[in-house]
Amino acid sequence: MKMRLFLSISAALALAACSSSPANDSSDATTPAAAATTTPPMLAESCKADAAQQFVGKTATPEIVEQARVATGAKTARVLTPGMMVTMEYRGDRLNVRVGTDNVIGSVDCG
Repeated sequence: MKMRLFLSISAALALAACSSSPANDSSDATTPAAAATTTPPMLAESCKADAAQQFVGKTATPEIVEQARVATGAKTARVLTPGMMVTMEYRGDRLNVRVGTDNVIGSVDCG
């Protein structure tokens, strides 16, 4: 008898877990378009790439990359070489220093 009760309760819980959620009231639901246009505070733009344009054409030594990072206000910097595999997540607090095969800075951007 106890086993049958246990199985019945387990089945009821499993079915309840599979049920769909009730419809939300549209007045307090955030639309996907509105959610996509707001930037979370942690992704807010804190890197100003224009401030690092002066480093384009220079060799990307650790010192130059650090000077560029400080000038832009970025928290981190990464040097991207041709053909390098990189993560594509956007970070507004990161400076991307793009170099050629000769390690000369070709462009800088944030992200």
